[in-house]
Order: sequence, then C-alpha cells, then structure tokens
Amino acid sequence: MARLKHDTWVVVTDSEKALFLTNLTDHEDPNLDVIEKEEQDNPSDRDQSANRPGRMQDTGVQQRSAMDDTDWHELAKERFAKDLSQILYDKAHKGAFDKLILVAAPQVLGVLREDLHKEVADRIVAEIPKNLANHPVDKIGDLVKRELDTA
Repeated sequence: MARLKHDTWVVVTDSEKALFLTNLTDHEDPNLDVIEKEEQDNPSDRDQSANRPGRMQDTGVQQRSAMDDTDWHELAKERFAKDLSQILYDKAHKGAFDKLILVAAPQVLGVLREDLHKEVADRIVAEIPKNLANHPVDKIGDLVKRELDTA
C-alpha cells in the first residue's frame, strides 16, 4: 500500500489544468501545499473551428457527404497531457521530487502513462484514476489519503 509521506509530490490534473502539490506532513494528517499550477486555455471545438465541415462528391448522382472536421478541443487535451509529461521529466531530471502520486481522470492517466519518461515513471508510488482537479486543495489531501487507504 502506497503512503502519502512527507515531501511526496501529488500531481492532480484533468485535461486542461494541473496542480503540483507537495505533502508537508505525513500520511495520517496530509497537508498539501501548492508548488505550481499549469493551465491551458482550451475553448470548445466549435470556437476553435474556422470552417464548416467539408463536403465531398459521392459516386451517386447529386450525392454529397459531410466530412468530419478536426476536433481541436480533444487535440488540445491530448497535447496538454503530453506537455505535462515533459514538465514532470524536467522536474525529475532536476531532482525536484523523489516520490510522485498521479491523480487524473482515467483517460488523461492513460495518455500520461504512454508518454512518461522512465525517470518519472520510476518515481511514481501510486496512481489514482479520478478527476480531483476542481476540488479545493485542502480537501484533495484527505481524498488522496482515502483512495490510498482503500487501494
């Protein structure tokens, strides 16, 4: 069972923002402090699309089909997870943390896992597949502790 030890980093992220937290106390009474916050401005896909979906001629007489446009909103979410993995690598390489707990929605966690450098992956002590990014920081510590205790 993983524990939320002193100086363990907890990164809480969704697909648009990430909180970098460190535990100032121990597992029994966690006290997370914000080290850094990363955010991405990611308007809805409709706001990012410049054109109407394209049309293409079908083989039949006077038939046309709509073509899907690129989902810019989803691409930005994926890019944010990849950028986050690079930020974590840079911080791990500089020795900023020894132990890391990742807290992210399952889809974001999957993208992160694929892209994390071994130097970061080796420092992960737990992964929590939940989106806690919109919770108050003072509640995140208790929620993380509860998840680790039931794992």
